Amino acid sequence: MQIELLETFLDLMETKSFNRTAERLDITQSSVSARVHTLESLLGKKLFTRSRAGTEPTPAGIRLLDHARSLRHQWNEARRAVQSTGDFNQSLRIGIQHDLASSHIADWVSGFRTILPNAAFYIDLDFSNQMSVDLLSGELDLSIMFTPKHLPDLHHELVGEIGYRLISSHARLISEIEPQSYIATRFSPAFEKVHNQLMAELAEAPFSSGQNITVCGLLSSIGGSAYVLEESASEMVASNRFGYIEDAPRIPQGVYCAMHLRNRHSHVHRRLLESVRKHLSTDPGRG
Repeated sequence: MQIELLETFLDLMETKSFNRTAERLDITQSSVSARVHTLESLLGKKLFTRSRAGTEPTPAGIRLLDHARSLRHQWNEARRAVQSTGDFNQSLRIGIQHDLASSHIADWVSGFRTILPNAAFYIDLDFSNQMSVDLLSGELDLSIMFTPKHLPDLHHELVGEIGYRLISSHARLISEIEPQSYIATRFSPAFEKVHNQLMAELAEAPFSSGQNITVCGLLSSIGGSAYVLEESASEMVASNRFGYIEDAPRIPQGVYCAMHLRNRHSHVHRRLLESVRKHLSTDPGRG
């Protein structure tokens, strides 16, 4: 079976739109229809019904979903295993949340190499949603993320936490922050929930970002107030250009390791996970 048939089926199950799937896969709508028709012919069952109300899976389509996800995952694992044949006895792809890379990637990669000295590692920086998709498809073996996406085929474990602190170039109390100079931060849904309760009056900030490095860059260039990672806050306060907002609490952010459900008991995955946990628990920026 062509893997493109499964990719098209899985995307259509998500979008419920032939037109939207065509856009996302960068093919024509007639190609989407042809692929679905081919898959239906191979299986001898109709997988979707189309009406003015939209596209809906049939009972056969719903039953195929889990099998299609599993087949795609196995195919990608097989493809990567064949492509990685060479000087290394194993190839692993690790996804890391953007904000975790600057201060943790060196320790984590060093730990990974200690555990698997003869493995080849590909490190990808991304956000939680995309890493979840890549874990499901087999494009990633392990990811370190902020926001678990609770899907049947994914396994998550809390391995530690980091923290964010509110700093400013001009204010020392929340009441002194000028709304026009505030930078709103959207690091994760959990962070935003706490942040928005604390800073509701500053919701209409002129700048916002979901990456710590961008927020730090904005603060350094134009000044203002924003939540940044604790280690970034410490460095920026040490420069004497910024100070802590004294009545603003530290906002914690949980860090999770995620993997495909089939790998939750894998010896290799457990050792990698525990290495991540170890370095987070000894992080001097915590507390």
